[in-house]
Amino acid sequence: MASEDNELVTDLYPTFRLYKNGHVERFYEHFNVFYVPPLLEYPATGVSSKDITISSHVSARLYLPKNTTNEKLPVLVFYHGGGLVLGSAFFNKVHRFMNHLVSESNAIGVSVEYRLAPENDLTTLYEDCWTALQWVASHSENNNSTNITSKLDSWLTSYGDLTRVFIAGESAGGNIVYHMAMRAGREILNGDVKILGSILACPFFLMPDENIDFEGNLAYNLWIAICPEMESGLSPVDSPMINPLAEKAPSLSGLGCSKLFMGIAEKDVLVPREIMVRFVEGVKQSGWSGELVFFEVEGEEHCFFIEDPEAEKAKDLIKRFSSFIQHW
Repeated sequence: MASEDNELVTDLYPTFRLYKNGHVERFYEHFNVFYVPPLLEYPATGVSSKDITISSHVSARLYLPKNTTNEKLPVLVFYHGGGLVLGSAFFNKVHRFMNHLVSESNAIGVSVEYRLAPENDLTTLYEDCWTALQWVASHSENNNSTNITSKLDSWLTSYGDLTRVFIAGESAGGNIVYHMAMRAGREILNGDVKILGSILACPFFLMPDENIDFEGNLAYNLWIAICPEMESGLSPVDSPMINPLAEKAPSLSGLGCSKLFMGIAEKDVLVPREIMVRFVEGVKQSGWSGELVFFEVEGEEHCFFIEDPEAEKAKDLIKRFSSFIQHW
C-alpha cells in the first residue's frame, strides 16, 4: 500500500500527475517527444546547434544558420510550449522546428530551457525566461551591466545583431512572450537592448466567455491545476497571468516591442480563436503604437507547425514568421 506521502493530489493524465510528496509524473511518451542532442549540422538545413548554461536553473540550445556572412544576424529568443507544465527546448519536435525556422529566417536562435510548474510557481518560470532574455541582451556592445555573470557566447558576440532582437513562443511559450514583452516595456534590458518584434503563436490565454464551454478543455484544466489562488469571488481566468484583458492586467499599451505577430489556427480547441481575436482587438484599442500582424491558418489545429514543420501550411507560416523577422 502506498504511503500517505505518495497519495495522488492532481491527476491530469496524459499530461501530468502530482503526488502529495511533490513528485510529478509526466507522460512524454504519449506525445512522442524525447530528448535529442544538438548537432554540428542538421541534415535538412545545415543549421548548427549547441547547448549552453545561463544560470544554475536556466539553459538554452543555440542555433546558427549555415549561410553566415560578415553581416550580423537577427537574434531570435524562443520559448517552447507545453501548458507551462511540459516540454523542453531539448525535445525532438522543438529541435526540428527551430532548425527550420532558423534556416528560413537566417537568424541566430536561442531556445530557452526554463523550469516547469507545478514543482515551481509561475513567477519562477517567468523569471527564468527573463534571465535568459537578459543574458542574450548582455551580448550588446553597449552593455555595462555587472548583473550577468554567465559567460558570453561566441556565436552571439560574433554573429548576433543585438539591435534586432525578436522573441517568439508557441502555446505556453506565447504566453511567456506576452509577459516578456510587457516586462520589457517597464524594465530596461541589459545594454538598453530593445525588442523589435514579438511572435505569439497559438498563445496560451484564457478569458471568461459565456459563449465558450471550458468543461473538459485541457488548457483550462491545466490552468486550474497550476494557477495562483485568486481573490474571493474572482475566477482563475481573471488572473493577469493567463488573461491579458483581466481587470487587474496592465494596459496592453505598455507592450515593450515595436512589432507584434499573432498567429492562430482556425480549429484550435485548446485556446479558442474567440479568445485570440479578443486579445488582438485589445491591443488595437489599447493605444499601443506598434505594428500588429494577425494571421489565421485555416483548417489547422493547435501548434500544428511544431508537429510537422515540413507540412505545406507549416512551411508557409514559418515563411511568414521569417519575413516578420527579416523585413525590418
